[in-house]
Amino acid sequence: MERDGTEVLAAKRAEAKGRAARAEPFGAAGGDRGRRIAERSRMNSTDPIADMLTVIRNGVRVRRGEVTVPASRIKTAVVEVLKREGFIAGFEIEKHRPQDRLRIRLKYGNSGESAITAIRRISKPGRRVYWGKDDIQPVLRGIGISIISTPKGVLSDREARKASVGGEVICQVW
Repeated sequence: MERDGTEVLAAKRAEAKGRAARAEPFGAAGGDRGRRIAERSRMNSTDPIADMLTVIRNGVRVRRGEVTVPASRIKTAVVEVLKREGFIAGFEIEKHRPQDRLRIRLKYGNSGESAITAIRRISKPGRRVYWGKDDIQPVLRGIGISIISTPKGVLSDREARKASVGGEVICQVW
């Protein structure tokens, strides 16, 4: 019995799908998802701050209550600014080996809208962006903030203007 073109194509797809399932490192699709995420989190990153901002952005998109990222001093300082400015509900540092974790509680309004509409990395490893004290402008006429690493610590744009210092612009949030 001769098969037509669609049957041959379907057979080839099924064969390819079988090979892909066998090649997947952690079992069949949808297998041990948590283990894959844990494996991925141990990888080195070129820009850990951008990774943290992406985790927060994705958590807000799927309406997560909290997200977890590997902790560092700069990430903790950025999250402290987000807390002071009212963009997150809170955070805590969990002691963990080999690296501590930062658990960030996201903030939502009564009708379910997120406190964070957008979060964008400004200064990147390939292109650092610095603002002098006179260059710092409000984000969206004061609705959002810029987070700036200054000689006086990591500050919001309002705090940096008040302290009359400039520095590296880490990100903008609104």
